[in-house]
Amino acid sequence: MLANQPLADRLRPADLDEFCGQEHLVGKEAVLRKVIESGHIPSFILWGPPGVGKTTLARIISNRLERPFFHLSAVHSGVKDVRETIEKAKKQQYFNQPNPVLFIDEIHRFNKSQQDSLLGAVEKGTIILIGATTENPSFEVISPLLSRCQVYTLSPLNDDQLKGLIDKALTKDVYLSALKIDIEEYEALLRISGGDARKLYNALELVVSSEKDRTGGEKTIKITNDKVLSIIQKNLALYDKKGEQHYDIISAFIKSIRGSDPNASVYWLARMVEGGEDLRFIARRMIILAAEDIGLANPNALLMAQTCFEAVDVIGWPESRIILAEAVVYLATSPKSNASYLAIENAIASVKEKGDLPVPLHLRNAPTKLMKDLGYHREYKYAHDYEDNFIKDNYLPEEIKGSKFYDPGISPREEEIRGRLKKMWKGLYDYEK
Repeated sequence: MLANQPLADRLRPADLDEFCGQEHLVGKEAVLRKVIESGHIPSFILWGPPGVGKTTLARIISNRLERPFFHLSAVHSGVKDVRETIEKAKKQQYFNQPNPVLFIDEIHRFNKSQQDSLLGAVEKGTIILIGATTENPSFEVISPLLSRCQVYTLSPLNDDQLKGLIDKALTKDVYLSALKIDIEEYEALLRISGGDARKLYNALELVVSSEKDRTGGEKTIKITNDKVLSIIQKNLALYDKKGEQHYDIISAFIKSIRGSDPNASVYWLARMVEGGEDLRFIARRMIILAAEDIGLANPNALLMAQTCFEAVDVIGWPESRIILAEAVVYLATSPKSNASYLAIENAIASVKEKGDLPVPLHLRNAPTKLMKDLGYHREYKYAHDYEDNFIKDNYLPEEIKGSKFYDPGISPREEEIRGRLKKMWKGLYDYEK
């Protein structure tokens, strides 16, 4: 490799003006920048995908405010580590130093008791907590702690920002700037990075290092898409030594279940189990898949996924691998339909196109005499007063009357639904799929 220190660390920004991306937070006049410049920062949580600058931003804030900085990883730390760090912070208060910053990486991996141990120190201001998470804090951070923290959302870096980082590396890095490097094509580097600056830098360094070793460093290193893909594939284990395939593997897992391949699905589950993946993350993604990709083709799939989530949350490792495996095989072998998913997407598209259309008068609530006089609720037909508990009526705004957002799939269960809808809503579901 070019140096023992990774490229991402060598080029880590030292101040906000060097920070790449997140203009909505740290750009001029942006909310977080104003808070930092005021010198009075609250405890907060940075929520975003890997490699977008959460750790870097925490360090910049600590340096800018000249505060002591403690860094814990939720993967390797427990309640004891948290309490010891808080005790160190308390001792520093006696020397009239500002409250230290406690940065906790992957705070979503802390369990309830570990998060509880932070509450008192955060509430009393003993520490300024900055948590970083790739998971939705609403699900992964306990409510008492979440209520004491602001939440700032970070976005993946876009292609222009990533290209800027590559150009910076080639001109500013002490090792890369000494080489002759010609980026003929950016696409593969950008695609591999997926908006992750650290992943981008690791890939760039790996490609340059491989080409430097091959040519002896005397010739111009030309970087093309084919060359990037070839080198990354050959060195995948090295490239992913810090677990950066987290999103690639969960993607393969979901696509294998969607593709009704129980063998591949269990394999990718095993990869996550052996890699120490958060079991709740796996189970939560299965709940989403059950609704999105199986839906009414097998309504029990959602119940199975929900039960799996609740069970693994109680059982924990290693036995939860068995529960997960059973649910994975069930979902993979279930008939598939994305009709419900498409229904809500179609309806949302209509809302965005048409705006807030008025509710038809006969569907409106009429709790007052005035509303009744205006025609609210009038002529509404109560379905249970009619044969088969159904009466054909209009339940949509007049402008989109007769629209069809839900189109049943071809599974036996949904064919049954289609037949019933065809009988009730004559003309709307008459065609064959």
